[in-house]
Amino acid sequence: MTQKQLFARYLKDLPDGRLQWIGLRPGHKQEMVRVETAQAIARLGLEGDHRCYKTPDSGRQVTLISTEFIHIIETYTGLTQIDPALLRRNLVVSGINLNALRHQQFRIGHALFEATALCHPCVRMDQTLGSGGAAAMLGYGGLCARVLESGEIRLGDLLKPVATG
Repeated sequence: MTQKQLFARYLKDLPDGRLQWIGLRPGHKQEMVRVETAQAIARLGLEGDHRCYKTPDSGRQVTLISTEFIHIIETYTGLTQIDPALLRRNLVVSGINLNALRHQQFRIGHALFEATALCHPCVRMDQTLGSGGAAAMLGYGGLCARVLESGEIRLGDLLKPVATG
């Protein structure tokens, strides 16, 4: 059984999530820009994000994290109310266990995505969150995804798991 098949077994039990935050990185190591709407472009990523045109067909076109994971990171770091921009993820969702979406397709707004892998923290998280920041994020860094179908996404849109095959 492949990982895709294994995780697909859980789709019927997953509730819809909700998009809470959208952030774009205009350039490498530049500060995130919070937006209320974004255009997801198939095979590329989010328009306005520096990764969008760098690596077509990459499995890391878009990154997601959940508010629930952020709360766990806050617990492990002792910080309160971590600004999502500090974690450098494009999308923050709530109400769904992102780990159960690995290798699965999902819709947000009018766009279709496929989760590709866990989004592991980089060593910069120790600088951003303090010593142990990267360790606090292990297993809670969210997911990487690719855009399969272009479309607009907006704050408040549902994240809906999509059963395939």
